[in-house]
Amino acid sequence: MKLSRMPYETGAVIDFYTDGLTALGALCERPWHDRLEVAAEGRAATLWDPAGALYAGDLQFTAQDATGPRDAAREVFPGCPLTFRLAEMLRPATLPLERIVLVDDAHLRPPELAVAEKLWRNQFEDTRRWRSTAPFMADFHFSLVALARCEIQAIDQHWALRRVAVSLPDGGLDEGLAREIGFARANPEPPARVTWPTPEPAQWSGLLQQALAQDLAEELAGIRARQEERLRRELDRVDEYFENYAAELTARARRTVSAKLTDRLAATKAEHARHRADQVARHEICVYPHLDALLLVAEPAWRAHLQVERAHHPPITAAQFVPRARRWVLSG
Repeated sequence: MKLSRMPYETGAVIDFYTDGLTALGALCERPWHDRLEVAAEGRAATLWDPAGALYAGDLQFTAQDATGPRDAAREVFPGCPLTFRLAEMLRPATLPLERIVLVDDAHLRPPELAVAEKLWRNQFEDTRRWRSTAPFMADFHFSLVALARCEIQAIDQHWALRRVAVSLPDGGLDEGLAREIGFARANPEPPARVTWPTPEPAQWSGLLQQALAQDLAEELAGIRARQEERLRRELDRVDEYFENYAAELTARARRTVSAKLTDRLAATKAEHARHRADQVARHEICVYPHLDALLLVAEPAWRAHLQVERAHHPPITAAQFVPRARRWVLSG
């Protein structure tokens, strides 16, 4: 899900700079409502001097609707590069994997078999036979929630903060968990019987890439349509220029037999292809996700022993039912 951007508000931005710079070891004082005096050395000073030499100066926080030239070293405004650098410095060097166990008092009892089977058949429509061979057993289902800043490089650059949640181990996109994780209740005393899955960076990275690709699909579709329209316009311009030039050289060649004209025609054809390839490269869309937070979530679930037959699938003997999402998760 795409998180809404916070509106630019001078007071909130000054508070962010004060807290952030203080955490990095700088001294800050606010002499006026839109100014911040800073004395920094070492890591905090690298915002202004890569060597970290002593920096003393004041920051001016401009209003959102202010006009005129900007000094990016001492003025803070919407999209200011100083804000991006400060945010990057505040991120931990190694991204920690947080863990949380959710409480779900609304689903303390296992689901009715008829309800469980109906939900299964709705989810897997190719099911031929479904039978439970043992009572449901209390279990925990795990999901991976990631907060990512997605940089989309196109003709126009786009930034978006997105939160995605993937089910483990199947990697299914859990939009409900991504949307509601901020309101979920954490268990203050997690039970000792929670057996956390072993982190698998390579596999989880692939799952998150797939989840972000799905989550960005709608936004990328609009960007791709605009890129294609611009690319068609540029290719038409390039084609028209080189076709007219080649036609002119061809007309000259009919009147005068010259090896130079033949070489120029061949060079024109090669240059035409190079310009087309250059325009295609210029209109590529590149997505760079930057992970800011990773959260491993455990939530109450029910483990079922089943005998299930699906078309063109091997028999299924075990699965998890996740009450919150009202969906089944296959074990393998």
